[in-house]
Amino acid sequence: MCLRLSSSVASSATSSWLQVPRLALRHRLSVLSGCVSRPAPWRRRPITFLCYVLSVSALRPLAKRVALYHSFPTRLLSRAWGRLNGVDLPTWLRKPVYSLYIWTFGVNMQEAAVEDLHHYRNLGEFFRRRLKPTVRPLCGSSCLISPADGKILHFGRVKNSEVEQVKGVTYSLENFLGPQKRRGNDLSPSSSSFKDNLLSSPENDLFHMVVYLAPGDYHCFHSPTDWRVELRRHFPGSLMSVNPGVARLVKELFCLNERVVLSGQWQHGFFSLTAVGATNVGSIKIYFDQELQTNAPRYSKGSFHDHSYVALDEQVLKAAGEGGVVLQKGTAVGEFNLGSTIVLLFEAPKDFSFNLQPGQQIRVGEGIGSL
Repeated sequence: MCLRLSSSVASSATSSWLQVPRLALRHRLSVLSGCVSRPAPWRRRPITFLCYVLSVSALRPLAKRVALYHSFPTRLLSRAWGRLNGVDLPTWLRKPVYSLYIWTFGVNMQEAAVEDLHHYRNLGEFFRRRLKPTVRPLCGSSCLISPADGKILHFGRVKNSEVEQVKGVTYSLENFLGPQKRRGNDLSPSSSSFKDNLLSSPENDLFHMVVYLAPGDYHCFHSPTDWRVELRRHFPGSLMSVNPGVARLVKELFCLNERVVLSGQWQHGFFSLTAVGATNVGSIKIYFDQELQTNAPRYSKGSFHDHSYVALDEQVLKAAGEGGVVLQKGTAVGEFNLGSTIVLLFEAPKDFSFNLQPGQQIRVGEGIGSL
């Protein structure tokens, strides 16, 4: 009896002796957690690795690290990725490949119009999967709805013709949209700011909203309101990642990346929706514009290409009363090849207010603001 008791006491003493270093080590690690980041979840490791590449060397100035990243052949990689996405997979391989993607990026396949993974012949079809008609109801009480599924990066009034891509990092509105013209008026910023020249009434103001689409999100984007598209402007450019971690490091990232700007009018004046490309998102498709071709092998830096949807003959335009492509709220407008960013810039009365929170997740059809 005494022998058993002594052995149990010895074993408990030994276990407690072994636990002391472990507890001390855990305490030290918890103290250091403020300056050493914990391992990222598996589904976020690709983005973590990208941010690591940009910030691993403390000896290199930030400008050199950004320049190094900017020199990566992202357009070539995106075209190669696009071709890979178009390769049909054998039927037996589709479910394992798509299941890995679903697990990695948290895709909700219960919302998909076709849940059977064998239905999608290649990765491109799976990325551009359609949703069931009932899973994205439109908010009828809001004059504006979300054009895409994603994360709200920033929103608010445009000040000093500068727009925030993430908190504390801005880009020029003029560089983003390019020179603007209206019927019979050349809006060159001479006496007033570029922002003021976009407004049709001094009683209005200019607002913006940025939605980031993660790889696991629904990749189509929709019309946020009833409006008329008059011009499509295509800016060829880089295809850097638009992940918020990268957007904090690269100033005017949205002005450097390839993008398609749709601009026109809604009930309160100027309105624009811009689809910004990113790495592996060289393909931006607009459903009503079959002439648009993005991610071409060669392009002139700083160039852009315009395509007007308005009748060239002003007499015909006046007789018709309006011109351009008329879009209704919730109408599917286009799609990305993987996931990227949508930027809304619009004129509205000064009492317009957003019903949003920074960083919140939002889905197509949810209200974003009201008057």
